[in-house]
Amino acid sequence: MVVNQLIEKAMQRASGAQASVEWAESTDVSFENDRLKAVKSSQSTGMSVKVIVDGKIGLSHTTDTSDLDGVVERALEAAEFGSPAHFEFPSPQAGEDVKVYDDAVPSVPKDEMVRIGEEMIALVKEYNSNIILSAGAGKVVGRSEFANSSGVEYASEGTGFGVGIFGQWIRGTDILWAGHSFEWRKREIDQVEIARRAIKWFKMAEKIVPIKSGDMPVIFTPEGMNVLLLALRLGFNGKNVFLGSSPLAGRLDEKIADARFSLTDNPLIDYANGSGKYDGEGVPHQVTPLIEDGIVKNFLYDLDTAGRAGTKTTGNGVGCGPTNIVIKEGDTPYEEMVKNTKMGLLVHSVMGLGQGNPISGEFSVNVQLGYKIENGEIIGRVKDVMLAGNTYDALKNIAAIGDKADWVGGSLLTPPIQISKLSVVTR
Repeated sequence: MVVNQLIEKAMQRASGAQASVEWAESTDVSFENDRLKAVKSSQSTGMSVKVIVDGKIGLSHTTDTSDLDGVVERALEAAEFGSPAHFEFPSPQAGEDVKVYDDAVPSVPKDEMVRIGEEMIALVKEYNSNIILSAGAGKVVGRSEFANSSGVEYASEGTGFGVGIFGQWIRGTDILWAGHSFEWRKREIDQVEIARRAIKWFKMAEKIVPIKSGDMPVIFTPEGMNVLLLALRLGFNGKNVFLGSSPLAGRLDEKIADARFSLTDNPLIDYANGSGKYDGEGVPHQVTPLIEDGIVKNFLYDLDTAGRAGTKTTGNGVGCGPTNIVIKEGDTPYEEMVKNTKMGLLVHSVMGLGQGNPISGEFSVNVQLGYKIENGEIIGRVKDVMLAGNTYDALKNIAAIGDKADWVGGSLLTPPIQISKLSVVTR
């Protein structure tokens, strides 16, 4: 394999080395303003080398997979000015098999992808011909090689497939943007269901209703749960914990959420986008409970951060980020959440997420797609509404957790969750 040649070249001067090479071929079909816009195919390559020289790390990357000598030399040169290495490259360890390749994806023809887009557009147009639509379908097939100087060596293949439709509904000065999409590593996606979900959000928004400012119950749809999860993604990042910038630093085994709330990082789910046998450092992936029954159980680490923190990597390299986030289902049907709400807000999507100081848990966002709940019924869409609160406070005040989880983006599996009280501000 090419990676073995890279390791051999690097080890002439380095005390340790790691190399990876990736190839990918993708095809994308896109529709814009109700019509086919483009059918594109592309190929990409990448080659990376990481070395340890005199206790310092050097990195280099190139898209030219024939430049073996150059990429190694640049990594060796970078090590002179690199940061100290707090780890050794891992020795071979057996990882759990997980399905990330679907034989049905490479053979999907372009005309079928065009038909998928046309079918979704036709379904939404049948509901409302005034909605201006964008749609698409895409596939990717990739292959990678990895090796390090400690004897780790493997090759893997993966696929990806995605379908989505979004639209603008303009009524006077009002512009509504809604839709639905899904992507994962398997061909098995129902484009009719994707279109029906998009239609559902438009139907619920047919009537625009006022809502008063105040503290009130808020239900987050699975898509809307990203409002709360941004802070948790940052808070459980081992580097932020080590540096002390995470509010969860020093709080292992402390209760930070309602006892019904459990969250896990799980890279071993077949065909999920974040799944794989190994992480980007050759460490076997593992399931890592982060919150169990409201209690902090673990943080996520890569090799370097684990070395600095005096702990072990959790197989979340490079960067200590999550793979697939899974939130445990509760016992309350979504319909019952709505029915039990006298006055509240259903949040599906927001604008401005990540602004301010998200690592602290604070959020203040504009509700892009939200609906008013009154006397147990969703009565219409709200406009010019802001939602403010703190993720960690919200998790202590969970009113209900849905009994059915749904995938969002192929790497988040969560039920809807209702928070008993958040601040809603209207113009």
